[in-house]
Order: sequence, then C-alpha cells, then structure tokens
Amino acid sequence: MNVTYSCPQCEKTTLSTFRPGSDRVKCLHCESEVDVAGNALEGDRLKQCLVCPNGELYVRKDFPQHWGIAIVVVGIVGSSFCWFMHWIYATYGVLFATALADLLLFMCVGNQLKCYRCGAEYRGISELEGHQPFELETHERYRQQLARMSPNPPGKT
Repeated sequence: MNVTYSCPQCEKTTLSTFRPGSDRVKCLHCESEVDVAGNALEGDRLKQCLVCPNGELYVRKDFPQHWGIAIVVVGIVGSSFCWFMHWIYATYGVLFATALADLLLFMCVGNQLKCYRCGAEYRGISELEGHQPFELETHERYRQQLARMSPNPPGKT
C-alpha cells in the first residue's frame, strides 16, 4: 500500500510504500521514521492511521482535482466561444462532452482511504469495506480541534 502524508519532522509531503509486517513508515525527505502501531492492520484491512493513532478513516474517490478543474475550464471556454459565435448546437455539444469526460474520469479512478486527523492518504488497499464515506460532522470536529491547538488561531493577531 502507498501512504502519502505530511512528515511530522520536516512537514513536507512524502510518499512511502508500506508492506504488511513492517513497523515503520519512512520519510523520503528527512529519513525520519514514524512507528506504526501493531494493531493498525488486520489482514488487508487498515484499522487505524499509520501516521497518527487515529481510527477514523473515510473512503473517497482518488479523483485528481486539477483534471476536474481543467475539464470545467475547457467546458466554460469552449461553450462560451461557441455561444459567442451563435453555434447553439455546438455550445450544448461542448457542455455535454465535458460532462461526459468528467463522468468517465470519475468512473475510471479508484478509491482511496484518508485520515480525518492528519490527512494521510492510503492507496492500493484491497479491503475498503467497513470504512464509511466522508462525514462533514467528523471532519469539522477534527478541524475545530486543530484550530484550538494552533498557537495562532485564525482571527487573532
């Protein structure tokens, strides 16, 4: 499984490969290692985050957001040009084509598992059953906790 996380030591985003049976995740930038709890994996199922001791993980699509934004921009620019040229059918054709491209991309990409607390992303996990989709209430709880623990809370100078 691949783990993308923010290193607690150097705070850089790193990608690490984790094999079942190993007990550490290593940063590619600063070579620091994060110890993994012994009960984090149960067979192929990830029970808790490897980077932080959090057991609340959620499943989401591994959709590349920059591709989604590029598809939307192409749709807006292309349909606006066609509309300006009074090509009505072409305008709707561009809009439907970009919507279809977005749908196909969404259907082709796989899922990933993500940690609410530290934002670590897990790819290449075969066992995703038992994990829930994103819940805004849980996300907000962790966001508020991070804001309270921050030395410079937003809005205060």
